[in-house]
Amino acid sequence: MSNPLVSIVIPNWNGLRFLQTCLDSLAQQTYTATEVIIADNASTDGSQAFIRDYAPQVVLVELPENRGFTGACNAGMEAATGEIVILLNNDTEVDPGWVAAIVDAFDRYPDAGMVASKMLLFEQRDHIHTAGDGFTIDGRPFNRGVWQKDEGQFDQEEYVFSACGGSSAYRRTMLDEIGLLDDDYFFLMEDVDLGWRAQLAGWRALYTPHAIVYHHLSATGGGVTASFHDGRNNIYLLVKNVPGDIWRKHRWAIIGRQARIAWDALKAWRGEAARAHLRGIASGLWHIPALLKKRRQVQATRRVSTTYIESVLSPVQD
Repeated sequence: MSNPLVSIVIPNWNGLRFLQTCLDSLAQQTYTATEVIIADNASTDGSQAFIRDYAPQVVLVELPENRGFTGACNAGMEAATGEIVILLNNDTEVDPGWVAAIVDAFDRYPDAGMVASKMLLFEQRDHIHTAGDGFTIDGRPFNRGVWQKDEGQFDQEEYVFSACGGSSAYRRTMLDEIGLLDDDYFFLMEDVDLGWRAQLAGWRALYTPHAIVYHHLSATGGGVTASFHDGRNNIYLLVKNVPGDIWRKHRWAIIGRQARIAWDALKAWRGEAARAHLRGIASGLWHIPALLKKRRQVQATRRVSTTYIESVLSPVQD
């Protein structure tokens, strides 16, 4: 891969207050073979006018309605022309060597279809948001190192399960093979879903500590809506992506974790977020028949063994 074009896709919904910082950091990249695409979810805060005036070189994809994180990202990726496609949250600031580190990682690891950045908290830059994402054997996605102080414990490159969608880099050839984000997720866990599809198809995810991003955690999403999608989309992941051999071997651990999550939400049912989470779980269960059709399509692309899948899953965590 010699000096590939890199497409940086930024989904935006009323994120005007973050855009200048994000765009300024992209303008300072040491690797310059890039195109920046902002997919705007019908913002009402003046984002579009700001982008046209402040950064006319940016490709602005204006959606007629809010299509969520997945809809905006997919629209941006469809407009992208690069060999490498990176999803980047609008509420971020990237290190000047960020793109260069991603390109270098892809070049050195030809089996990697995904590269995960080292994401640090914007306001506490010595604390980690994620050093690549993991998925436990009992069905829980998680950010590696979240909330930990950065003391060098994640300073080595290593394979992980997937890349956090706030800064996730993909080979175009992989996306052409496995598809873009599943728009049914709207937002939350869509990156893990893509990670599952990639892993099953034989693509690996590499974490590199040299690609550094600072992130305003949950600045543009959260609350009751996030609780609903968290409950629903975890069901989506389990039904659609976890292979039958993994289900058979670890079904009681997977079902047990989901039961505990539901029970904890029931105990806190007076809280609006807990009720939203329960509605999400119910919605996920309701959609199982439709998910089974997608499951057959995903499992048909599988190219890896049970041993390999278990090797990229993490032990049960509290």
